[in-house]
Amino acid sequence: MPIQRDEGLSTLLREAEATRVCTRFSFTEGPVWVPADDCLLFSDIPNNRIHRWRPGMADAEVYRAPSRNSNGLTLDRDGNVLACEHSGRQISRAPYGGTETTLVDRFDGKKLNSPNDVVVHSSGAIYFTDPTYGIRDSRATGLEVEQELPHQGVYRLDADGTLTLLDASFSQPNGLAFSPDESFLYIGDSQELVVRRFRVLPAGTLEDGTLFVDMRGHGRSGPPDGMKVDEDGRLWSTGPGGVWVVEPDGRLLGILAIPAEYPANLTFGGPDFSTLFLTAHTSVYRIETAVRGIAPGSRA
Repeated sequence: MPIQRDEGLSTLLREAEATRVCTRFSFTEGPVWVPADDCLLFSDIPNNRIHRWRPGMADAEVYRAPSRNSNGLTLDRDGNVLACEHSGRQISRAPYGGTETTLVDRFDGKKLNSPNDVVVHSSGAIYFTDPTYGIRDSRATGLEVEQELPHQGVYRLDADGTLTLLDASFSQPNGLAFSPDESFLYIGDSQELVVRRFRVLPAGTLEDGTLFVDMRGHGRSGPPDGMKVDEDGRLWSTGPGGVWVVEPDGRLLGILAIPAEYPANLTFGGPDFSTLFLTAHTSVYRIETAVRGIAPGSRA
């Protein structure tokens, strides 16, 4: 696998090439590993489905259809599947294999734009981004409606149902990930081509959103989108040219490239959470690493 500017990235990989595990999709996104069923869930946005793939399968099966053009997926602390729905304009929650219900779809009485990515704090609070991609891309969702909110926000949904707008300064907030100790929250802006790092305060609010990764000047093919953090605090984020791997101090270790397709999102999974899964347009790939990701919903 081509590695751009290898400053130690190759030592984090156990394989030289990524393996394609399934294909023939329209646009794959939002992968999450489900440890209880040893499987990967991921969205195919234009085809309005969530698919499921297990090791050994030649093809993925349909897990949910319709999915209301779901994008980002994760698990909460009880193992429920949370889905960011573009055409649904909501975050839904469902027991694994069960029927989904609306978790949140409005802020201040106005419809959300199109939730994109979601993470769960150890407190049970749900953080998500809400850009406008889903309501402005009728090719992917068949939906083109008026934006009701005056911003593209980052939100926190508390266990009691309180929804708080944390930040409204992003052009198009997209992927997000907590540091291992949850002291920081990384948030990508896929229009501005930057990743900002916020300090997470005890009350769950954010402050000091400083520039952490600047992807400007590297082309627009593959903006910062999906991101995850490994147990050592490195940020793994899709971006121009492939997957950017960045140390906690901001030093870029390198960029993984898949020549055939550029990845839009990623997640760690497998028995040891050391397999990196990449959703890349028409396909899903995997590569074995020497690091461990953090299982969603696993923080104490």
